[in-house]
Amino acid sequence: MPLFQRLTDNATLKSLGPGLISGAADDDPSGIATYSQAGARFGFNTLWTLVLTYPFMVGIQAVSARIGRVTGLGLAGNIRRTYPAWLLYTLVLLLLVANMINISADIAAMGEAARMVAGAGSAHMYSLGFGLLCLALQLFLPYTRYVRFLKWLTLGLLAYVATGFAIDIPWREVAARTVMPHFSFTKESIALIVAIFGTTISPYLFFWQASQEVEEIRADDTTHALRISAVDATEQLKRVKTDTMIGMGFSNTVAFFIMLTAAVTLGAHGVTDIQTSAQAAEALRPVAGDFAFWLFALGIAGTGLLAVPVLAGSAAFAVTESLRWKNGLELKVQEAKKFYGIIVLATVGGMLLDYAPIDPIEALMLSAQINGVIAVPVMTIMMLLAQNRKIMGEYTLSRRHLVLGWGGVAIMAAAVVAMFATL
Repeated sequence: MPLFQRLTDNATLKSLGPGLISGAADDDPSGIATYSQAGARFGFNTLWTLVLTYPFMVGIQAVSARIGRVTGLGLAGNIRRTYPAWLLYTLVLLLLVANMINISADIAAMGEAARMVAGAGSAHMYSLGFGLLCLALQLFLPYTRYVRFLKWLTLGLLAYVATGFAIDIPWREVAARTVMPHFSFTKESIALIVAIFGTTISPYLFFWQASQEVEEIRADDTTHALRISAVDATEQLKRVKTDTMIGMGFSNTVAFFIMLTAAVTLGAHGVTDIQTSAQAAEALRPVAGDFAFWLFALGIAGTGLLAVPVLAGSAAFAVTESLRWKNGLELKVQEAKKFYGIIVLATVGGMLLDYAPIDPIEALMLSAQINGVIAVPVMTIMMLLAQNRKIMGEYTLSRRHLVLGWGGVAIMAAAVVAMFATL
């Protein structure tokens, strides 16, 4: 049996989906820029942030997935049924704005990476091509085929792990600094830690993973929301747990290697002013060689193709669930015109922002700040929803889920307070 067929038929790989894609989309070009900046400026001394956030990422993403799998509704749909409309519309509007800014930054980074790899051409034209490709994938591929495509795109992120092994790394020092960093809390370091937390724990991933669990239910005639049919409840909740743990582990491992690569190559050679992921790739060439540069640059394009549809899709699910409009990636465009209209709006809006006279770094920081502010109320609402027996029935959270979920809320709340304190 060919290797590709064996991989696609593997039961474990088949069970991975919303969690894996959410985790991989978390390492978008904007995130790559943040992790590269952290490694270049502070060396190995910010690696601890990725170890710290992992269990809380797993906890909060598992909560969002659990809500979707149990209720058969996404986050916005459940918030609409439980909380005032003004709260829902405010959160969704902020999410849409933040996602469009993020899409703009990601598409711009993809275009710049393509220009560097090609060695010629216009970054704006490459960006336009990437934006249209992302849009076409969502408009014309049915969900079951589309999600398989996204799964395989996650492999592109392994380029960053490969980059780490393509250079000489002092692993003993890395382990020591990860556990006991030499770190002083200055205004600059606090701002960067906040950026790392905001990049790692992002609201759009909550909406995406919950909605994708609903999509999985719709795509399988033998499966129902657990509140309706509890026949395979144990198996489904186990799958959600495994999917989320692997997805978030994949996300933080990739982020760890991006930060590590930047520390060993850029930071060690005095290159500390990294503002974009494309700039990080370009800076790698003289200190780590063409191979590391190519892996890093191609990884930017791959993760952008993964992240942009997730950003646009999460906004579309949030808006349409809020307004009770028909939605679903398995539906054709003519069957859910408003849903796909939001996807077009978010993607094209992001593409147009790339041409606007706006500083991309300032726009990215604004997006991170909006995401940080949104994250705290959204996570709080998620935890309250997941503890509500009227919504979750017998599938409310265990004590372990409560600790991890509320721990994640506390970390993000502290990050937002620190962010405002350092503005």
